Amino acid sequence: MHETLKKLVIFALTLEARFVLWRFNPKIIAVTGSVGKTTTKDAIYAALGNELYVRRSEKSFNSDLGVPLAILGLENAWRSPLQWALNLAYGLKVLVERKAYPAWLILEIGADRPGDIRRIARWLRPDIVVITGVPEIPVHVEYFRSPKELAREKRSLAEYVKTGGKLILNGDDARMVELCSEFRGMMIRYGLGKDNDFVGSREEIAYANGKPTGVRFSARGGSVLGGPSDKRGFFSVPLAIPGALGRPRIYAALAALAVSEVVGVDSVSSATALGGSLPPPGRMRIIPGVNGSTIIDDTYNSSPAAAHSALETLKRVKASRRIAILGDMLELGKYASDAHRTLGARAAESADMLITLGFRARAAAEAALDGGMADGNIRQYEYTEAKRAGRELRDQLKEGDVVLVKGSQSMRMERTVKELMQEPDQAHELLVRQDPEWLARK
Repeated sequence: MHETLKKLVIFALTLEARFVLWRFNPKIIAVTGSVGKTTTKDAIYAALGNELYVRRSEKSFNSDLGVPLAILGLENAWRSPLQWALNLAYGLKVLVERKAYPAWLILEIGADRPGDIRRIARWLRPDIVVITGVPEIPVHVEYFRSPKELAREKRSLAEYVKTGGKLILNGDDARMVELCSEFRGMMIRYGLGKDNDFVGSREEIAYANGKPTGVRFSARGGSVLGGPSDKRGFFSVPLAIPGALGRPRIYAALAALAVSEVVGVDSVSSATALGGSLPPPGRMRIIPGVNGSTIIDDTYNSSPAAAHSALETLKRVKASRRIAILGDMLELGKYASDAHRTLGARAAESADMLITLGFRARAAAEAALDGGMADGNIRQYEYTEAKRAGRELRDQLKEGDVVLVKGSQSMRMERTVKELMQEPDQAHELLVRQDPEWLARK
């Protein structure tokens, strides 16, 4: 879409969205952070969806364009001026018609550059803010002076919470806890540390027929609202989250339980709903691979913290052979070289074989070699060769192999996953970026 047209469309859609919020006055749960936003947003939706009339941002609609689209319930029209005109017309229809509107909105808020979140937060004014955390070297740091400046941008969402609103925060992120220490409302913390209000423990990988199927853990918390009228008491519930691996799923479930407590949804009902929800595509999703192998599809995007977490999961999973396919991590600016070398060293500890895509990831391959991985177990491809990397590995996979695939969005590593899938015809429903607009891109 032409830049001038895009600005006009954003202005018009934002105006419509603001009028919709004024007319229907829904409660707003806004989710931000540098890792796990979409997974957390979807977990909150699953936890609340059976009890409340809720709408969530579709996919990762988290920008100055995506947020109004989510509020209005519209799809991305991509490069079609006609479809954008129809979107604007439908937005007016939402505003004037008497159709019921959701009582709760769960909106994902992202930031690529300084000021992105503040521009949205000023008019959004959420009732509940959830911050998933900002690691030491976060994704999208390229346009910020430092990771701390990016963390402050994420924190700014909490500055615009409505009077009496709640802040729900990843309590394991010490820097974000410090940045939010002056928050004047109620702050609720979740995480694996024992000092949090909602705590996850006894984490383990679940298996069926020798293959990983998801994660299991225990969650405890509750009564954060306090007062003599609060009769719910503390709870401790076991959770089984199917279809994906990794701690991000645990953090997301804990955040969802904290939100449930705040809005008054029973913790047992929320835990049950979470156990029946499917993970979003491309976020540590478990997919059957060829020849009895298993794919861990983490291709939505990549950052140093997320990639290290994924490799840690790969290291822990039971497998006859562990294979890591890692693409370039983008938008890291001056941190890129060191981040890729550190990632390669971690890969040498976690995987039996490393395949890299892109010129930045060559540093990871070199570091893995320096870390003791055999030269014959390292392969390197150009960033345009995502399909080739999958094809050349496909016939070499065997029963019990586990393959982690991860890279930044622009690396398009879902194409690698498709080459390795047992049922590639299911790619449209299981993989990220399967819209016609994405599939048409080379």
